Amino acid sequence: MPEKTIEDAAVLAHEAYAGAYRILTLRAPGIAPRVRPGQFVHAQLPAPADAILRRPFSVFQAEADGTLRILYKPVGRGTAAMLRLKPGDTLSLIGPLGRGFPVEEQPTDALPVLVAGGYGMAALYLAARALRPAGMAFFGGATAADILCEPDFTALGWDVRAATVDGSRGEPGLVTAALDRWLANERADRVPVFYVCGPNGMLRAVGERAQAGGWKAWLSLDRNMGCGVGACLTCVQKIRRDAADDWEWARCCKEGPVFECRQVVWDASDR
Repeated sequence: MPEKTIEDAAVLAHEAYAGAYRILTLRAPGIAPRVRPGQFVHAQLPAPADAILRRPFSVFQAEADGTLRILYKPVGRGTAAMLRLKPGDTLSLIGPLGRGFPVEEQPTDALPVLVAGGYGMAALYLAARALRPAGMAFFGGATAADILCEPDFTALGWDVRAATVDGSRGEPGLVTAALDRWLANERADRVPVFYVCGPNGMLRAVGERAQAGGWKAWLSLDRNMGCGVGACLTCVQKIRRDAADDWEWARCCKEGPVFECRQVVWDASDR
C-alpha cells in the first residue's frame, strides 16, 4: 500500500452536480496519481471552530495529471462549510488512505457486479474504470435525485440498472430487489464478483446473497473515522479470524475500508 501524503490541494472547480450534490475538483499531484479504487482522503475543512476533526471522503475520480474529484452532499456543519470553497483556495488532504478494492484479483472468467446506494456510486467509479470487461451496475436511492454518476458508468460500458424507493427512476423498491431479479432471471451461468458501497444494511444484504451463492463480495464499510490513519480506534469493525466463531477488531481506515463479506461480523443493528 502506498505511503500517505499530506498535501495542500488547490481548488480548481466547485460545481453543482445534481440536487444538493456537488463536485469539488482539486489539484493534488502528490496524492491523485497513487489513489487505488476504493481508497479515500481525509480533508481539513474550512469548518467552524468547534469542528476540528478532518472528514473522510471517497475519491470519485483521480488522474495521473494530479486532478482529484470528490462528490459530496452538505449534510452537517462540516460539509456545509465546504460550500465556501472556491477556485484558488486550498484544502489540506491526507491520502491516499485505506485498503481499497482488489480489482487486480478478479478471475478472468468472472462478471463484475457493482452495487451502490447514494454516495457509494462515486466511490465505485475508479473500480469500474479498472475492471475489464465491464459488467453490471445496480444503483439505488430514495428518489431519482439520489441516482448519481450513471452517465460516467455507461460511458465505460457498464449496464446500469437503477432502483428508487419512490419509483421515480428505474425499478421501484430497494436496489437489492432489482439485484435479486437479475440473479434469478438474467445471470445465466456467469459467476458474479460483487463490489459494494453504501449503507450497512445494503452491504450486509448483498454479502448474505454472495455467501448463499458461493460468490465473493467486497464491501466498503462506512464507520465514523476520527483520525483516518488508524490511531483513534473510532472506526473499528469486528472481523473474523480463521475460526468461524472467533473475531478481532480491525480499523476500517487502515485494514479497510474494504473487506470480503465472509470476514465481516455484523451487529444486530446493521440492518
